[in-house]
Amino acid sequence: MNDLALNPATTALLLMDLQAGILESHSGAEALLPGLLRAREAARQAGFTVGYVRVALTPEDAAKALTTPGSFAAAAASGRLDDASPATQIDARILPAGGEIVVRKSRVGAFGTTDLDDQLRARGIDTLVLAGISTSGVVLSTVRDASDCDYRIVVLADGCFDRDEEVHRVLTQKVFTRQATVVSIDEFVAAIG
Repeated sequence: MNDLALNPATTALLLMDLQAGILESHSGAEALLPGLLRAREAARQAGFTVGYVRVALTPEDAAKALTTPGSFAAAAASGRLDDASPATQIDARILPAGGEIVVRKSRVGAFGTTDLDDQLRARGIDTLVLAGISTSGVVLSTVRDASDCDYRIVVLADGCFDRDEEVHRVLTQKVFTRQATVVSIDEFVAAIG
């Protein structure tokens, strides 16, 4: 077990891309929810900031994405990330409480197209605990961006999901450990309980 000392006043749990459409499109991803709910409840009880990141495109975002090659051009063309769609809303089983941070992004990482850094800094946050779908998408991008922003980073290995189990394993066991502390949900809950 890792030595995990987290200050509730300066730590945020970020739950990323836990949207109805994403959970439905990733076979097996819904198995994350019970553990994430337990982690969130422990974080709330300990006084941590809790934040949510979702990916969705407004018509303006979609028009911009269509002019750039890549996965977001395909998403914009298909409409599957339409901001008004129920599929892009945070899943009803893990909805935010009043006063919790919620940001909408229009690219992979949690920071590049949001004011998340400003909201975290305004609350005095210097440590992030990351979880979400997918390990090779939002989690990887956010680990990199958060490191560049000088946050201390913790990743909940079993609080992340990727379609490719080997990619998930390599990221959580080899790549993330260079910039983050990687723990299980049980270790996180035990450390803050």
